[in-house]
Amino acid sequence: MFLHSVLFLVLWLPLALAASNYVNTTRSPTTITKGANISKPRCPSKCGNLTVPYPFGIGLGTGCSIDPSFEINCNTSSNPPRPLWDRNLEVTDITDSHMRIKNWVAETCYNQRGNLTEDSQVNVYLPQNFGFSEMNKFMVVGCDDVAVISGTTGRNFTSGCVSICSSKESIIDGDCSGTGCCQTSIPNGLQNFETSMTSIDNYTKVWSYAGCGHAFLGEQDSFTFHKANLSDLTFLNRTIENVPVLLDWVIGTQNCTESHKSNNVSCQQNSRCIDPDNGLQGYRCTCFEGYEGNPYLHPGCRDINECNQNPCDPRGICTNTPGNITNLKSCLGFGFLTLIIGVTWLYFGIQKRKLLKLREKFFQQNGGLLLKQQLSSNEGGMESAKIFSAEELQHTTNNYAEDHILGRGGYGIVYKGILSDKRIVAIKKSRIMDQDQIEQFINEVIILTQVNHRNVVKLLGCCLETEVPLLVYEHVSNAAKLVERCLKLNGEERPTMKEVAMELERFRKHNVQTWIQQEIPQKSVALGLTTEEPDLYQVSINSEFVIGEFSEQNTMESCRYMLSTLLAKW
Repeated sequence: MFLHSVLFLVLWLPLALAASNYVNTTRSPTTITKGANISKPRCPSKCGNLTVPYPFGIGLGTGCSIDPSFEINCNTSSNPPRPLWDRNLEVTDITDSHMRIKNWVAETCYNQRGNLTEDSQVNVYLPQNFGFSEMNKFMVVGCDDVAVISGTTGRNFTSGCVSICSSKESIIDGDCSGTGCCQTSIPNGLQNFETSMTSIDNYTKVWSYAGCGHAFLGEQDSFTFHKANLSDLTFLNRTIENVPVLLDWVIGTQNCTESHKSNNVSCQQNSRCIDPDNGLQGYRCTCFEGYEGNPYLHPGCRDINECNQNPCDPRGICTNTPGNITNLKSCLGFGFLTLIIGVTWLYFGIQKRKLLKLREKFFQQNGGLLLKQQLSSNEGGMESAKIFSAEELQHTTNNYAEDHILGRGGYGIVYKGILSDKRIVAIKKSRIMDQDQIEQFINEVIILTQVNHRNVVKLLGCCLETEVPLLVYEHVSNAAKLVERCLKLNGEERPTMKEVAMELERFRKHNVQTWIQQEIPQKSVALGLTTEEPDLYQVSINSEFVIGEFSEQNTMESCRYMLSTLLAKW
């Protein structure tokens, strides 16, 4: 079966230092910062390294945002400027559905005697249209800590985890399941949380390798635990800078259905209103598939011209259509050609497989397994008979070409073929087969392949992979020429009866008489070869036929019967 080509998308992941505690987080697709209009007219769209798209806006009270809770204060006293939001929370990224901000970390530290030297907890409230994403985890790093996170706005929620260490050797890098590090999930819709931390033994048993505990909410997979974190004095600041908190956001206070009823939907052209599943009251707008841009600003989303990314072969012709990737009829090139070749290859592979299955079905249906069993049980049987494949006989007859026909009978056609060993054979292609006499047919094939008599055309083997079995005989060239002269010549070139008689007499004297040896009965035999119009490659096996009991009278009668039958056609 054929294997066709498959295209793979290769994702290049950023490399990080081996000693780093932090890993990149997969970002959701963003189209809101693409297109001609990112912010409202006469409103800036950049603060430092951050692109600020509407409904967010830069400047307090400037009207650049959809609501005061979406205002970004750009602090230009820093280099680069720092985008600050809601009580000086630094924003690092804004996408179509999320916002990332820098972290807060709760910390408790103890001295060797078990006295508390540092205790800072976290208590955060978000504006109405924002919530902590469930893609965050509440994480605790320490060796003697019990930490609790709770929230009351948006969702009533309380959870926590315990992080302890039995020994320094029990701590495993990358493992955050309770030894040196633990974590727990938070629900959607949470809009505030506060932390509280306590210690079991005030770090007295682990102070030699861990003196502080830390608790924080951070984006899932953005933090990787290392045992070195337990004694790292810079851990708090590095976590604030490098482990973001992921926030969900929506606009308005109603869902899409309610907003449509009140005619208060901000979604522009080529976009639609969606009800997010983040537990917040409100809605968002998103561009139609194949479009990008800011769905909250006029004129809305614009069609993506995929031809700019050259989806076709460089020599191909690409035509972009609205909302679609490309017009397949217009995207002509190497890729399309490869697709056609692949489909064609697949089609012919399937057809070939079907043909093989059909041949196998015919082989079993025509007694192939029984024949193999008979040949293997008869000593020397495999040398006397051969099972030909359908493909082999098709090749030897040039796909059963007209110019390979030796003669026609009432039930079949005889073709001339040349085997791979250069032997010339005659292939009998019958038209019917009695399925009730399969076993008798196989037995007659076994007998006939062992017959070696001057008056009988030798059966070399058969093919059982066709609907009606094919029989392969030795080729008798002189007889064939006689048939050709009798049947193919016209007018004055036709041989006289005297010439025919002389020719038959020559055959008799040279012991090459090979016509049928008895009168052919009207009924069919299992081989399906006995017809009302006998041919050269035809033998009946029954109780009246005994190998060796041939007489001159019998052979001449057969010749006369054959000749009279041939002449009757004229």
